[in-house]
Amino acid sequence: MTRLFGQPGYARFWAADTVSTFGTYLTTVALPIIAIVALDATDAEVGLVNGARWTPYLLFGLLAGVVADRYRRRPILVAADVARAVLLTLIATLALLGALSVPALMVLVAAFGALSLLYEAAHQSYLPRLVPTAALTRANARMEQSASLAQTTGPLFGGSLVAAVGAPVAILVDAVSYLLSGLLLATIRGDEPAPHPGRRHLGHELREGLAWVYRHPVLAPYALTLHARFLFASLASTVLTLFVVRGLEPGLPADRAAFGLGVVLAVGGVGAVAGNSLSDLAGRWGAGRAIMLERVVEPLGWSLVALAAAGTAGWVMVGAAQFVIWFALGISGPNEMGYRQAVTPDRLQGRMNATIRSLNWGMLTVGAPVGGLLAQHLGYRPAIWVGVAGMAVAAAVAAFSPLRTARHPGPAPEPAPSPVAVD
Repeated sequence: MTRLFGQPGYARFWAADTVSTFGTYLTTVALPIIAIVALDATDAEVGLVNGARWTPYLLFGLLAGVVADRYRRRPILVAADVARAVLLTLIATLALLGALSVPALMVLVAAFGALSLLYEAAHQSYLPRLVPTAALTRANARMEQSASLAQTTGPLFGGSLVAAVGAPVAILVDAVSYLLSGLLLATIRGDEPAPHPGRRHLGHELREGLAWVYRHPVLAPYALTLHARFLFASLASTVLTLFVVRGLEPGLPADRAAFGLGVVLAVGGVGAVAGNSLSDLAGRWGAGRAIMLERVVEPLGWSLVALAAAGTAGWVMVGAAQFVIWFALGISGPNEMGYRQAVTPDRLQGRMNATIRSLNWGMLTVGAPVGGLLAQHLGYRPAIWVGVAGMAVAAAVAAFSPLRTARHPGPAPEPAPSPVAVD
């Protein structure tokens, strides 16, 4: 069995990802508090702020994949980390000075999303250059375990930090985490293969990436139903924040609500850690079955949120729901990424990852604002039920596709560039 941390560069790659992920959960708690409390944003405006984070994925996601395949990926990662640190510092500074508004926050959050889009296209495509194909599922599992641990402690720490010193300071701490991540990535040694030489045509490269995903017998149903899952999960997640801060215990002070939100998200992190620890075992049943487990369990977990009672019992139910949802996601995640990376040749990794991920996160551009509008006009619980219904339909479609029986393959063959890739 391959020793993961013995692979050149993997340890620093893992450490950089872990540091920035821990910091990210500080902003996950702090940013909605700035919008809700400091800017007095309406439910619909909170949804728009959340959606702005993902708008670049919908607009520029495919281009990010081309960039990740055309250029060396490590410099992209370093530059994106440093630039995100600068943007978060700007958001925190404006908030401290009282110079931030909802439109300005949306613009800055969208710029942050564009940098994250570029980073993630390169990040997911860089890992297969650090570890062998057979170790990809385990490598992804180790990274997701760190992310899950961050989810367990990060929101709790974030909620405590927001309550103690305010949301802007928490965002500044996240900025430092991105800077540290960039420095760690910059120290990775080893030659990164140069991109394929020759003249290339942007339109042809975009079409080749799309064709690889949406004509593949397993990736196509996987991606299409995953896009739908992200749409309705983003709707429910936006409502969850509003429900916890404003609806679960009306009249609760903002600092206590922020702390409670952190606790709820942390419980989800515990579930993700538990799920990640079983992901390799679940993968032995087949990657498709591990993915289907998550698709079926997630809407059940969200149903528990919609049924949550008021007061203390409601907090317990919401926390339990987050544990169940993230336990299933923890099992599925490494198997999903390992399968995608294993079946895709290196020259298409960036476009494959960006195609799937950009449209996934692009769904948040629609789902988050719709969630805010539904919460404002229908109420929190009916809005969550809409999300549950959509996720359930997506799971049913996936269950009747070849995804159900997909298994992790051996190393992907490296085909010669097709005529559409070269001008």
